[in-house]
Amino acid sequence: MIKKLPVFLMFFFSVICFAQTYKPLDTADYAQRKEFAKIYAANSEILIKDLKTKYSGKAGSELPKIYKELGKDFEGQVKNKDFVFNSVFDAKVKSLIERLRKNNPQIPQNLKILIAKNNTPNAYCFADGTFVINMGLFNWLNNDDQLASVISHELGHKITQHTLKSFLNMIDQNEMDKLVVHDIKSTKINRNQRAFDVLKNRIYQKGAKNRKQEMEADSLGYVVFKNSDFKNTEFINTLKRLEDFDTISPRQLKVETYKRFFTLPKQEFKDQWLAKEDFSLYNYDHFNEKLNKDSLKSHPEVTRRINNLKRIFPELKTEVADEKASESYAALEKIARMETLPNFYHSEDYGLGIYASLQFLQDGEEEPYYKSWLGKCFAKIYEARKNYNLNRYLDRVDPKNQSESYQQFLNFMWNLSLDEIKTIADYYQTKES
Repeated sequence: MIKKLPVFLMFFFSVICFAQTYKPLDTADYAQRKEFAKIYAANSEILIKDLKTKYSGKAGSELPKIYKELGKDFEGQVKNKDFVFNSVFDAKVKSLIERLRKNNPQIPQNLKILIAKNNTPNAYCFADGTFVINMGLFNWLNNDDQLASVISHELGHKITQHTLKSFLNMIDQNEMDKLVVHDIKSTKINRNQRAFDVLKNRIYQKGAKNRKQEMEADSLGYVVFKNSDFKNTEFINTLKRLEDFDTISPRQLKVETYKRFFTLPKQEFKDQWLAKEDFSLYNYDHFNEKLNKDSLKSHPEVTRRINNLKRIFPELKTEVADEKASESYAALEKIARMETLPNFYHSEDYGLGIYASLQFLQDGEEEPYYKSWLGKCFAKIYEARKNYNLNRYLDRVDPKNQSESYQQFLNFMWNLSLDEIKTIADYYQTKES
């Protein structure tokens, strides 16, 4: 035990030092953003010219419009600093892609890596080869192999050109729907229902095609993955891990936590802040959904995806526990965790930022750091409340779709008066807090 003490102390002090010295990732990257936007715009022009050459008729005229609109939206995200350039995450992603590429020559050579300031564990790829990795993947996944499996899945989409195929199908469907709508207009019988049926069928068909593409990307992605030097079973473990993700953490926020952090020198805690709105009179059983939720889903159930992979690839039937993270991955995971609040703040999710801060504080993590973010988010909530646009930054209570803990939090936030919010914001933005 005595021999282990210095190691523990070293770890303990390193964590404290990390918290005290940590600063959010620098986004003062105007030159890089400008250069990237310039190259992206040039590549988009080449892509659009190529589409006009390859496709004629309606597809030849509509595809360029779709890609132009997508490009405009993406360039807006770049200008809005939604991505970090030359970050500590880039080298890791590039190294994983190179490991995947060794025995998979079909992987495009022109991939460019962007790290998004987004806490959702997701990745996607644009037509020009820009590969976007959300920072949330590093925080949520457990090791290099799991991150590589997500990249492999997205490469499956890229290699099979799923996005392009979806756009072509959408254009064809638009033309068919126009004929049906014209027929509906020519009659006066049951117009509304017939028009709704067209919309419903369109949405259901899109959902079904998306779910099919996800299964295809799983299969092709796994082939890419297993051709490399990663552990096969981590592909299944990744799907299980992603199934557990929820943007709003399901961890319970205790009443004691509210009392601890909101009993202030100039403002005593009030029990009425925790009063809950009574939804007992609402009978949701009488509400009939017009659209089937399962048919709307863009992704199949994870269990179905796993079973499909096990059916096609028998070696996946044997399940093994997650691999331990490498030191390099663990370091990036810590940074991504520390970036959770800066990311919420950047996306103007100030309510979620406060909720996450309180959970980190409840767990005893880096108090000075998370208290400062608590103050910053409360300051924004104060401005929103003062300007009568709080709905933009703070959810309303929704008993059907929110955990009890999150509902309690929302009740607490909406019960605070303008002056009470300001007192909390001021307190947590001072050094004394």
